[in-house]
Amino acid sequence: MQHLNVPPDNHVKVLDGQGWVGLIDHLGSEISILNAARVSFGKLKDQMDDKDITLLEYLIGNRHTSPLEHVVFTFSIHCPLFIRGQWHRHRTWSYNEISRRYTEIDLEFYTPPKLRAQAKINRQASVEQEDFEDAALRRKISDHNAFSLNLFNELLDAGVCREQARGVLPQNMMVTFWGTVNLNNLLHFLDLRDSEHAQWEIREYAKAIKQLIKPLIPNVAKYFEGKGQAW
Repeated sequence: MQHLNVPPDNHVKVLDGQGWVGLIDHLGSEISILNAARVSFGKLKDQMDDKDITLLEYLIGNRHTSPLEHVVFTFSIHCPLFIRGQWHRHRTWSYNEISRRYTEIDLEFYTPPKLRAQAKINRQASVEQEDFEDAALRRKISDHNAFSLNLFNELLDAGVCREQARGVLPQNMMVTFWGTVNLNNLLHFLDLRDSEHAQWEIREYAKAIKQLIKPLIPNVAKYFEGKGQAW
C-alpha cells in the first residue's frame, strides 16, 4: 500500500520542492465538451476539426459553460495548511484529506524559501524584499517546526489522543488531500489563483495545474494564451 504523502507519477513539484500537485485521474476531453454542446441535435463526433475549435472558443468566450462541466479532473495536493484553507474556499470542488486523528506518520512542515514583507496598502498582500537577510528568521521557523513536532510526539508518548495532540501543530504543517473538480469550475479557480492578486504559494499550485492539464485540453489552453494569459 502506497503512502498518501508520496506524489503520483504525473506530478509537478512546487514551493521549492516542498509541495506538489499530481493528476490522479480525469474524465472526458475537448471532444466531450463539443458533444455535450451539440447533444440536442442527437449527433456525436470522435475527432475535432477547425469548426469545432471555433465552437469551443465561442462557448468559453460567451460563458456557455455547462458543456465544460462534462470534463472532470482529480488531483492530489500536498500543501501547507494555510494554503489548504484558501483552496477549500472553492466549494465547487470535492475534497478528501488525510486526518491527523487517524495517523501521525509522515509529518512535514513548510519553511518558506524566501520571506516577503507586508504590503503597506493592501492588507492581504505581500511584496518582495530585495537584499533582505532572512536566513536567521527562516532558521527560527524551522526550529519552531521541530519544537512543535517534538511536543506533539511528547503528548502522544504520554498517552494523549491524536485528536487533541494535533492542536499544537502549526499552520505551516503540510497536508495531503484529493480534490475533484469539473473543467468549468477549475478554469474559474485558475483565473483567481494564478493572478497577481493571489498569494505566491497558491499561485505556484495553479501554475502547476495548468502544466498538468494543458496536454489534455490544448485548444482551451490556446484560447486563454490568445487572451494574454500564461499557460
